[in-house]
Amino acid sequence: MKTIKKSFPVLGMSCAGCSARVDKTLNKQPGIISVSVNLAAAMATVEYNPEECTPEQLKEAVQKIGFDLIIEEKKETQKDMDEVRKSHYWSLKMRTLLAVVLSVPVSVIAMFFHDVPYALQIMAVLSAIVVFGLGNSFFVNAWKLLIKGGANMDTLVALSTGISYFFSLFNMVFPEYLLRHGITPHVYFEAASMIVAFILLGRTLEDRAKGNTADAIKKLMGLRPKKVTVMINGTEMETEIDRLMVGDTVVVKPGERIAVDGTVVTGESYVDESMLSGEPVAVLKEKGSKVFAGTINHKGSFRFVAEKVGSETVLAQIIKMVQEAQGSKAPVQKLVDRVAGIFVPVIISVALLSFVLWVTFDAESGLTHGFLAAVTVLVVACPCALGLATPTAIMVGIGKGAEMGILIKDADSLEIARKVDTVVLDKTGTITEGIPVATDWVWTDESEDLKSILCGLEKYSEHPLAMAVVHGLGVETAEITGFESITGMGVKGLYEGRTYIAGNRRLISSCGIVVPAEMEEKASLLSSQGKTVIWFADNERVYCLCAITDKMKDTSSGAIDRLQNMGIKVVMLTGDADAPARYMAEQSGVDEYKAEVTPQQKAEFVRLLRSQGNIVAMVGDGINDSAALAEADLSIAMGKGSDIAMDVAKVTIISSNLEKIADTISLSRHTVRTIRQNLFWAFIYNIIGVPVAAGALYPINGFLLNPMIASAAMAMSSVSVVTNSLRLRRFKNVSHSVN
Repeated sequence: MKTIKKSFPVLGMSCAGCSARVDKTLNKQPGIISVSVNLAAAMATVEYNPEECTPEQLKEAVQKIGFDLIIEEKKETQKDMDEVRKSHYWSLKMRTLLAVVLSVPVSVIAMFFHDVPYALQIMAVLSAIVVFGLGNSFFVNAWKLLIKGGANMDTLVALSTGISYFFSLFNMVFPEYLLRHGITPHVYFEAASMIVAFILLGRTLEDRAKGNTADAIKKLMGLRPKKVTVMINGTEMETEIDRLMVGDTVVVKPGERIAVDGTVVTGESYVDESMLSGEPVAVLKEKGSKVFAGTINHKGSFRFVAEKVGSETVLAQIIKMVQEAQGSKAPVQKLVDRVAGIFVPVIISVALLSFVLWVTFDAESGLTHGFLAAVTVLVVACPCALGLATPTAIMVGIGKGAEMGILIKDADSLEIARKVDTVVLDKTGTITEGIPVATDWVWTDESEDLKSILCGLEKYSEHPLAMAVVHGLGVETAEITGFESITGMGVKGLYEGRTYIAGNRRLISSCGIVVPAEMEEKASLLSSQGKTVIWFADNERVYCLCAITDKMKDTSSGAIDRLQNMGIKVVMLTGDADAPARYMAEQSGVDEYKAEVTPQQKAEFVRLLRSQGNIVAMVGDGINDSAALAEADLSIAMGKGSDIAMDVAKVTIISSNLEKIADTISLSRHTVRTIRQNLFWAFIYNIIGVPVAAGALYPINGFLLNPMIASAAMAMSSVSVVTNSLRLRRFKNVSHSVN
């Protein structure tokens, strides 16, 4: 069964109850595999079977419960959404400003000038403008949901402010009704207007902060230039990037940003790829080099052939991956969703119960106190903070990872990373560079002619080590005739009628060539260091030996030491022989190594570690190590550019820097700690706030929470949660033992 996974913007969500309702509705549709609704991003990520379900059906289902889904796939959609958000924020900001300007006089009159003629009428008019004019969205949204059988935060606000206003209006117009019952009529116009003002203020600050959680995506999207210079019939012409086709030749000038992925055909320059890898050092690009969209050219200029355009570029894939990851849910969010789903009905029930209890047990002022308690309970309850606690931290954490060159596939992976206690590293291409290089040369006769002959011999060889010799010599090659490859031993050929050989020690012995003792000693020393020794000779004597190795990356030793300081065991696995494996293990400082292991044995070893209770992260290239990666709790692929195995691993390190593994674990620990902090304060706020609002402290010390204070506290609870999450943007690449 082939499924489709897409993200759709959701309109109309204002609290955790909304996102929970949308989530529940989408999950009920036929053909749905998984759904993740992110309140902070206002996005629903849906995986579905296209044979049973269509985006149109999903849109219709969401509309039936009072929300909307944007399913149109066009390049302007993201731009349109940004415009909608900007317009909404500006409107919210203006309404908030007016609400505060009009609410302050109502509060001042209520406190100091309530005996002034027409004071009540002035308060009633100003309050009506604030509550039903500037706060009309609360009533509209609440009504839309009510007729669909739902309720959310807007329902609580509409109930509390509406009841406060109309109760006050009744007391102002018919004061004698309560007086006949021995009750002094009070008005709460200031409470109704200030509640709206505070909640609008909170939502404005929250909206602004929520916009900042998507900064990483905005930065990535801003990396693609709008126009590009192409070669058409030998002439440079500027064109829109959307018109660029695969196969076009693109001209890149100094300081320009590269538009699409491709391969350099002429020219050379250094390119800043930090947006991809997180590494600040510019990379040399010459003929045959790969270049990627979003990277910045330095002073040189070059031309390249476009190979991947539009949504196929590495940058576009990264943006898509980060968006999907930011929209995913951490396991802890399931509990929050369950709470959010019943939150509003429970709060309304608590408000009614508190009113009934006050009226029942306080004969003297139960009506007044009961009314205040019910309104305050409705105001103080805040599902928004609960709904924003996890997704905002996930969005900022995953976005921060992307800025650092760490692509985290989903929230599950981000949460698992903090628990890792064992990291298993593949050797080749992970600890080492993955490219054989000649490191040592020992000559008995170092002439240019002999170098050319050796270079000519190795140039014809198909062995992967041969190119290391050719690159290491860096000389013109001699014309070799009678070339012959000797399986498992080396190569031989003729130059000016004389036979020359290049290969291993067995080849030298088979030819009966006597090797000087000092060269034997040197070869043994180099072999003990895990290096492969290539001998070069003619039929009579040895001229040279060359040692080849896969060099350890400059950052590997420090990265492994850093992981160990974080309390993590590091194991190296390799298919190499024991001698080079042991040498690399000693040089890198790993805790344990295993040599001569097959891909299947790697997977079995990871399975064994997990069976012993370890939380294992497997680090490899994402393809050759796929079996072991699949067995690990956390799979991490190392790679660069288009070689990234994004679909294989849960985490992809775009650069080859092992330091990023420690960064990933450290970022995970910080993010999960932030989620815990957010959820703690969100739950504690409601656990303490609701009983206090209902009047739990009144019998003890006579304290009854003012609705205006409650509304300010409620508004700030959401803002504080988002602000706490935004602190993750300041995360530095320094590990801490945070659990």
